[in-house]
Amino acid sequence: MAFKNGIIDLRSDTVTHPTDEMRAAMAAAPVGDDVYNEDPTVIQLEKLAVGKTGKEAALFVASGTMGNLIAAMVHCGRGDEAVMGTSGHTFLHEVGGISALGGIFPSLIPNQEDGTLAIEDIQKAYRDDDIHHPPSRLLIVENTQNQCGGIPLSVDYMHSAATIAHSLGMSVHLDGARVFNAAKALNCSAADICVPVDSVMFCLSKGLCAPIGSMLCGTQEFIGKARKIRKQLGGGMRQAGIIAAAGLLAIEKMVDRLPEDHQNAKDLAAGLKGIRGLTIVKGGPQTNMVFFRIARDFPRTADAIKEQLKARGVLVGLSGPGEFRLVTHYWINAEDVAKTIREIKTVIEG
Repeated sequence: MAFKNGIIDLRSDTVTHPTDEMRAAMAAAPVGDDVYNEDPTVIQLEKLAVGKTGKEAALFVASGTMGNLIAAMVHCGRGDEAVMGTSGHTFLHEVGGISALGGIFPSLIPNQEDGTLAIEDIQKAYRDDDIHHPPSRLLIVENTQNQCGGIPLSVDYMHSAATIAHSLGMSVHLDGARVFNAAKALNCSAADICVPVDSVMFCLSKGLCAPIGSMLCGTQEFIGKARKIRKQLGGGMRQAGIIAAAGLLAIEKMVDRLPEDHQNAKDLAAGLKGIRGLTIVKGGPQTNMVFFRIARDFPRTADAIKEQLKARGVLVGLSGPGEFRLVTHYWINAEDVAKTIREIKTVIEG
């Protein structure tokens, strides 16, 4: 299917464009002032998010990063500590916002190969009440775990992690940017994954194809505080129904087709396995991400390979030294997968 310009863009599922149906819905959306909580389309979207996550209330925010930041600022005060993974999105890719804007201290523990945070590491990270220590207030878990391979974390694990955190007096926030990918891979509902956590953020603008926006969900009290912090951060939106309309269709129409992206990722990985000098890493795709690595002694750099592929109409991302990340999404079909395999084989094997 590719994009209309013929480019096969596998850098991320954030590159997705809204569908024609979304564009029509955006044009026709009834709107109001969302800061006054009067936008009917936003209200409808927030109710839908509540139903999908099983939480009491929801808030429409501009981005996943904003949603995670707001959640941390609700759960933690200045000088409090949030425990998170060394491969977590909040630590790696959110510009240190929890510290710069929330005054929150990150406590880092390693992600395991399966994307989880070891229960014993969570327990060890908790700080006892001591005049020298920042209070440990929050555990942040990412599902799917992006940097570890787009891995879905099981429902049982989510309960185990939340149980230990709660027993220590910490709240639990789920960075569920791709929680619907996790749910489809695990053959469960998003609500099943979200049950044990205190708050969850999920994105509308990745594999779900909306042009902008994420949802933050939690208790009524939590969302009441979150709404005020959103305004404080400059995230109060007015006639936001125009973009919320695309979010409604994202949830209603795009969630059930996510297994197509997962299958395309598996087919892509299978085709790449036979290419000399290339190794599939991070266990192979479990959702919509394929990671591969070139040998250390490969005669060309990863950047050079990336540019050669770009010249051939295939855009890929780099996720580390000599490591590539390819992400399938709505605008990638089986024909695009086959062409990508051919182009990578040509570039890698010369």
